[in-house]
Amino acid sequence: TSRISIVSKQWYQRRVRGDNSGEMFGDVRELVLHYFLADDTIEIREVIRANSGRDAAPKFLHRSKVPKDVGALHKPGEITQRTVLNVFGPMGHGGRYILDSLKTGAVQKEFYTDADLTIGAKVNVWGREVTICDMDDFTAHHYVTRYGREKSTPIHYKQTEAAKAEREIPPYNGWGSEEDSRANCLKLIAQAPKRDFIKFMKKDRQGLDSHVLRYFARLDTNRPIDMDRCFIISAFLSDDTISVFEPEKRNSGIVHGKFIERSKIAKEGGGYYSAEDLYVGAVVSFRSHKFVITDADEYAKTYAEKHKNE
Repeated sequence: TSRISIVSKQWYQRRVRGDNSGEMFGDVRELVLHYFLADDTIEIREVIRANSGRDAAPKFLHRSKVPKDVGALHKPGEITQRTVLNVFGPMGHGGRYILDSLKTGAVQKEFYTDADLTIGAKVNVWGREVTICDMDDFTAHHYVTRYGREKSTPIHYKQTEAAKAEREIPPYNGWGSEEDSRANCLKLIAQAPKRDFIKFMKKDRQGLDSHVLRYFARLDTNRPIDMDRCFIISAFLSDDTISVFEPEKRNSGIVHGKFIERSKIAKEGGGYYSAEDLYVGAVVSFRSHKFVITDADEYAKTYAEKHKNE
């Protein structure tokens, strides 16, 4: 909001933005520009939002005149309002000097005035381009009464929710579980993914009831070396994880043992494989390997008959 006390303290407020998004790590910054009619000076304050990560500096630009052409910086004492022509007598007390009344050595510069600060105007604030986007009602009334200018349409400068870049999750690289890798991308301090503890207690091993379904499978391939390979697919009902084991086959030239570590296996179309997707005759794709389920053990067949309605 604007305020008026006396003429010497009269100032006008405008909403401006500084856009340095073209530079590395640049972004759009919201600023408030104050123009003082008493001495044609400008003051700029930055709007610091909560949790923006920026230091709350008191001012973006201290109250001063802003030149239109910045150019090179001048040496101290090169720019002065009064020029000393000569000095008589001793330095300090008792000395006399003559001032140049014509100001022949003064450096002439053009500064921004209230006539230049309209909506849409670009102001060069010491090398930083600032765009005026809006003004308050008191400032708009000043332009109507003094220059006969009606208030222009404000420029939208606040970033909308849709314009914000969405968080991109990098693809799974195969290290650890996919859920753990995703958790590392969601928070600064990684947290372990939450497990369904109730399901784990119900479907964990209870005496002779292991809640592990085992199926026999082969690779769906035309390569002669892989057509005779056999695999055992184990589905763990407690956490919907799957492991693949290749039994030993003498003189095959292929190393037997663990083929796929126990973990959740993602489907190509989204989601994860579960026990409902595994049955005799099903074709499943585990980590770019297609398997054809050919048979199941007695426990898996008995479990499927008892829970066929689930």
